[in-house]
Amino acid sequence: MTYYPVNLDVEDRKCLVVGGGSVGTRKAGTLLGCGALVTVVGSTLSKKLLALSGAKGLTIESRPYRSSDLEGMFLVIGATDDRNLNGRISRDAGHRGILCNIVDQPDSCSFILPAVIRRGDLIISISTSGRSPAMAKKLRQELENQFGEEYAEFLKLMGAVRHQLLSRTKASESHKVLFEELIRNGLFDLVRENREEEIDRLLQRVLGDEYRYADLMKTG
Repeated sequence: MTYYPVNLDVEDRKCLVVGGGSVGTRKAGTLLGCGALVTVVGSTLSKKLLALSGAKGLTIESRPYRSSDLEGMFLVIGATDDRNLNGRISRDAGHRGILCNIVDQPDSCSFILPAVIRRGDLIISISTSGRSPAMAKKLRQELENQFGEEYAEFLKLMGAVRHQLLSRTKASESHKVLFEELIRNGLFDLVRENREEEIDRLLQRVLGDEYRYADLMKTG
C-alpha cells in the first residue's frame, strides 16, 4: 500500500469515535483539539472521557454502536477491541463513502494516522505505512528532542509578518524573496536565542522600520 499524505481540516465537521476506552478517549481528544464536532459511542466509557462531558463540540452516547450513527459524519474512528464490530464499522463507512480508521487494523482503514509532533503550527508526521507503529513511536521520540518550542515561536512570528505584508500588498509571490532572506540571515537562530534587538534590526533591514518583534508577536 502506498499512502497519499495529507493534512485534514476537520474544523466544525462531524466525526464519530466508536469506543469509549482509553484509545477512543485519546482519539476524541485529538479531534476536539482540531475543532471537530465529536460524537463518542461506547458501551463502556473511561473516567477521563466522562470528565470531558460538557466540553464544547463533544457528545457522548453510552450505548452500543448502530449503523445509523454514521449518518452525516465526515469520518469515523473505530477504537474498540471487538474485531467483528470494527469490521462492521469499516463496511458501514465504506458503503457510505465515509473516511474510516480502525485502530491497529490498517487493512480495514481508508486512512491511517501517523505519529505526530506538534510545535505550534509546525506539524511533523511520521508513518511506517502501518508496518511498525513501534518504529514510528521511536522516531517521534527522537524528533521531539530535536524540534523544540522555538519552532512554534518562529512560525508565529513568520505568520504575523506574512499577515502584515498581505495587509499592505496582495502580491504574495513577491514576499517569497523576503522570507527566504530572513531565514538565510539567521532569523530562526535569533528567535531560538531570544535576541530581540538583533531580530528587530534584521526585520527592519529586510522589511522596513515598522516591523518589530514584540508588536508582531502580539498579533501573531
